[in-house]
Amino acid sequence: MPETMTGAEALVHSLVASGIDTCFANPGTSEMHFVAALDRIPGIRCVLGLQENVVTGMADGYFRVTGRPAATLLHCGPGLANGLANLHNARRADSAIVNIVGDHATFHLPHDAPLTSDIAGLARTVSSQVHSSRSPQEIGGDTARTVAAARRYPGSTATLILPADVSWSEGGETAAALPVPPPAAPDALALRTAAEMIRAGDCLILLGGDAVSLEAQAIAGPLAAATGATLMASFTVSRQPMGQGRLDIPKVPYPVDMAIEALAPFRQVILVNCPPPVGFFGYPGKPSLLCRPDARVHVLSRVEECPLAALRGLAEAFGPLPPHEVAERPPLCPGTGPIEPMGFAETVCALLPENALVIDESITLGIGLPAASPRALPHERLTVTGGAIGGGLPLATGAAIGAAMAGRPDRRVIALQADGSAAYTMQALWTQARETLPVTTLLLSNRSYAILLGEYAKVGAAPGPTAFGMMELDRPALDWCGLARGMGVE
Repeated sequence: MPETMTGAEALVHSLVASGIDTCFANPGTSEMHFVAALDRIPGIRCVLGLQENVVTGMADGYFRVTGRPAATLLHCGPGLANGLANLHNARRADSAIVNIVGDHATFHLPHDAPLTSDIAGLARTVSSQVHSSRSPQEIGGDTARTVAAARRYPGSTATLILPADVSWSEGGETAAALPVPPPAAPDALALRTAAEMIRAGDCLILLGGDAVSLEAQAIAGPLAAATGATLMASFTVSRQPMGQGRLDIPKVPYPVDMAIEALAPFRQVILVNCPPPVGFFGYPGKPSLLCRPDARVHVLSRVEECPLAALRGLAEAFGPLPPHEVAERPPLCPGTGPIEPMGFAETVCALLPENALVIDESITLGIGLPAASPRALPHERLTVTGGAIGGGLPLATGAAIGAAMAGRPDRRVIALQADGSAAYTMQALWTQARETLPVTTLLLSNRSYAILLGEYAKVGAAPGPTAFGMMELDRPALDWCGLARGMGVE
């Protein structure tokens, strides 16, 4: 390590010291000294994205597979703004991301140059912590604190703003990694109350975050089998193990009427690392909260607490529980005939390779997947948790890189991708080709924003020419094979 360093060099050394091994980037002029430092200093794999929303989505997918944060590199406020949608999805997924945003030199900011913007204001909408470094002497410590903030359980985006002169100036100092406290356990009263609710009957245990992991399933399965409680997964689950040998834990349905019907039987609702179920949107005459009005809703563990400790403590209230074996389910066969939701789902699930990472942004055609997935080979399903479309292709790209960095470059990534949302971030295909990633995309081209046709029907009218023109994608139809070839993908 050199005796004297620039701020950019101290930043890179401090990232490596804090365990950051990957940077998803779309840099600009203000970040060139940082780019030069990344070039000189080993330890960080740099992955280029052609648009910032691809960059941030890749970082989200990387964390979901590895459990470790990656860094992003974005150019000034407009670059951050381009990446905000997938930072929003990452926030809803509790994904840890170290978000580095370049800025003008500090002496240049008062002159209001064209790219000057309120970077901190933009970053606060998606970040647990935002900090702008003021000197090369401070950048190392700022970096260590940013990484520690991102890694605090369950994970979040922490943004570090890097002025160009802080990057190029001498005097940088490397900082060591900071300790991150483990997640807290829920309190005893929360455990006792939850046990009483289960004994009262008609009880739902709603699982979020890591409460659906394989380790959590090994606790929740015997608990539900022994007590008669029902398990469901929250919208907030970002990575769910599924398939043969794993619990069939259905998610709360997306359509409001279906969700209300699914939750109607439960007088007691226990929340494990998730908020109460709420509709994605409000509709005239329909409730926002989806549990029945007289339901007793209890928080067993908050999102920052340990779900394994919560479930383990709850299970202990019922004494030693017998192990719960998941029965083998009948395998699926690929379907024939016209493409429709159930046949599509059964065909995909029949052909999934073992341990596949399935990135699901299938929207309307994917409604059959919850019923078919339990009969597939063991796999994991990642969804676009925040509802901002255009997450799927970047998630798939970041997940494949994450699997490789975790020592599993053989894991096949299957992207179930609707055409309307693919058009937002199709540049991710280029990164897949450049990095030679094992990603297979099933592009579901119904040539429309089909979900909006269903939403429009809820207003009680058929779409006329103006409305229909804002939902169709066939004048002209997108040539997805040609677009993929143009990005370098077969």
